[in-house]
Amino acid sequence: MRSVASFDQLARTYAALGGEDLAHLRRLATSWRMLADLCFSDLLLLVPVAGEDGHRFVVLAQVRPTTGQTVYPTDMVGTIVDEVERPLVTRAWRLGDIVVGDTTVLGSSERARLQCIPVRHQGRVVGLVTRETATASGRRPGELERHYMGAFERFARMIADGAFPFGREEIEPQEAPRVGDGVIVLDVDLRVLFASPNAVSSLHRMGIHSYTSGVQLAEVGFEDGAVLTAVQARLPVTEEVERGASSILLRVIPFLEGGRSAGALILMRDVTDLRRRDRMLMSKDATIREIHHRVKNNLQTIAALLRLQGRRLASDEARAAIRESERRIRSIAVVHETLSREATDIVRFNELVRPLVRVVEESVATPEDRLRFDVSGDAGELPGEVATPLAVVLNELMQNAVDHAFPRRDGEPLKGHVEVRLARSGDELVVDVVDDGVGLPEDFSLERSMGLGLSIVHALVTGELGGSIEMGNDDGARVVVRLPVAPARRVDL
Repeated sequence: MRSVASFDQLARTYAALGGEDLAHLRRLATSWRMLADLCFSDLLLLVPVAGEDGHRFVVLAQVRPTTGQTVYPTDMVGTIVDEVERPLVTRAWRLGDIVVGDTTVLGSSERARLQCIPVRHQGRVVGLVTRETATASGRRPGELERHYMGAFERFARMIADGAFPFGREEIEPQEAPRVGDGVIVLDVDLRVLFASPNAVSSLHRMGIHSYTSGVQLAEVGFEDGAVLTAVQARLPVTEEVERGASSILLRVIPFLEGGRSAGALILMRDVTDLRRRDRMLMSKDATIREIHHRVKNNLQTIAALLRLQGRRLASDEARAAIRESERRIRSIAVVHETLSREATDIVRFNELVRPLVRVVEESVATPEDRLRFDVSGDAGELPGEVATPLAVVLNELMQNAVDHAFPRRDGEPLKGHVEVRLARSGDELVVDVVDDGVGLPEDFSLERSMGLGLSIVHALVTGELGGSIEMGNDDGARVVVRLPVAPARRVDL
């Protein structure tokens, strides 16, 4: 019988497990990859089917070794195992102790060596871990294999005693060290019993060339603070050690016997290249943010120069053209100002809208004018190459509403309402600019419009952004811009 149910669903459906027992089994299934690599074997986690007295078990989880060949290339999760197929499993469950023997691989005639380890929690056996190794694997045991298997057997005994997994959630970072990265085994006096070749290489990169076997790490100049903390707290400790140009990530896991620390296993990974890359990314990030900051400053300088130039012009038409150019430049500067504060090239467009509204509000002729702007909806995150032209488009549409929707009469102050509605649905972004002004002329046509602002809007929307634009009347003028926008990919600069 096969099932695609989740870990928790299988446990509750077949074994009626929940609460702390289920949490203990879940912790085991998130921290046992190390065990599979230490024993070069497949591990299966089984729990008995409720009410059947250990006659049948369901496979809750499995893990394959990265240090050896798997005997289960297919997914075994959800498989039901009965007493006839695996009498050793039933025996281990009823005895509550580790049982070893020969069997056949599930679903195959291949012979395998089977070790059944009871999983004990708060004094009760709540599941079983089986270690399954093909008897014809052909692996020649050597010193490394002997020490790895010795470490696994100590963890197996801890599982049977209820001391492993440790009583807290363990979330391994993506770069956490693995068995293949390097292993050091310490005895009860914290002296080195064994250091794998990769571990020795990491020590060499840290400038430690002394013979480590039989000595404590501190005696050869290795910072052992993480080891002492793990042993004293009887909990795993992860720490990064920097030595010269090298960075080594350590994970120290204590061996426990009778509730006391009895040595430790150290997994170590050389992360020097990763840290060098991180520093390069941070430097690149800072450089690009500085570029955006300088571009923003340069644009503001250009806008200020245009403003000064406009004051010297006698022609009203020329001054108006200068003001429009200044406003467009300031709208682009708003985007660069936001990008200068971000660690990526992605911006939340809504954060740009309020500064853009201020740019338009400042263009209103007198303080007595009462034009109200409202923004609703959410445009989500947009890449900089989309946000910049879209900011110019929105600026032009709001300014167009100010200039044409509310004609000034007999020196009266302007009064009106402009609403910007943003909506993101899948891969489409909709920008709706609505006013309650006089509306568009009956014979209005965007294609025949001679205004520079609308020409810019049409060119940016249909050309650069690949979208569409519709203009009409709805208790005033309404402009709807639709843009195809792929989900923003957040990439560190």
